[in-house]
Amino acid sequence: MTAKLIKGTEIREEILSEIEEEVKKIKEEHGQVPGLVTILVGESPASISYVTLKIKTANRLGFKEIQENQPEDISEEALLALIDKYNNDDSIHGILVQLPLPKQIDEKKILNAIDPDKDVDGFHPVNVGRLMIGGAEVRFPPCTPAGIQEMIIRAGVETSGAEVVVVGRSNIVGKPIANMMLQKADGANSTVTVIHTRTKDMASHCKRADILIVAAGVPGLVKPEWIKPGACVIDVGVNRVGEKISEKTGKKIAILKGDVDFDAAKEIAGSITPVPGGVGPMTITMLMKNTLKSLKFRLGIA
Repeated sequence: MTAKLIKGTEIREEILSEIEEEVKKIKEEHGQVPGLVTILVGESPASISYVTLKIKTANRLGFKEIQENQPEDISEEALLALIDKYNNDDSIHGILVQLPLPKQIDEKKILNAIDPDKDVDGFHPVNVGRLMIGGAEVRFPPCTPAGIQEMIIRAGVETSGAEVVVVGRSNIVGKPIANMMLQKADGANSTVTVIHTRTKDMASHCKRADILIVAAGVPGLVKPEWIKPGACVIDVGVNRVGEKISEKTGKKIAILKGDVDFDAAKEIAGSITPVPGGVGPMTITMLMKNTLKSLKFRLGIA
């Protein structure tokens, strides 16, 4: 039996509609809307594309959106001053610095300069600590892990007592989603194992998983025989493995593959995310949700 597809594109639209309605209500009752500033340094095509989508989404939701485009040669001091400006701007509730940054700038110093209560990416050490403590302490979970958990919940997958195996130990996905899934909370209460490319006998760990979250960045790493029949498989990997000509535009487009052999895995798993169209669309969605949460915290209605 073919697995149920967990489509990030569909879940994204559900969540964005919910955010849009909540923004309208808060504007009517409190006269405020979420404010998001995106700081882009340089002219990387990938970064410009990603930031453009963030701006488009924020505008659709009725946010106040400010785009700060800065030259590649901006000094670290000037960038820190810009962050300080928005730290002290009460109309801004989320500050996002698009990575990567030029070599002359210390990324860690820049990210740590953002007010933790405006750090809607969830990368500041204070927010990492809040996530570790869990419960009411959590403000802004990192966006991709938050999207993963939201997909699992909305797909109706039981997490309480479930065996969750996370493949990958990055600070952006692997570590935070592992921590989130073991918390005493809805959509969590799981028993979590984290494995990686140095783990001995990865297959034996994966085979135990009721929920398998793969974020290793290695195309086709997880083989179909590693998957427990009926498991929920969340494939975070987006790996460029070649190019093809688009039937719609006639232009070259990237061929993307996940960390899981999707075609074979979907015949074994109970539910699975596609690549593309799975986890990817959720990241910006959860960024918007975090920005809304920041305003709600400020208003005391979170």
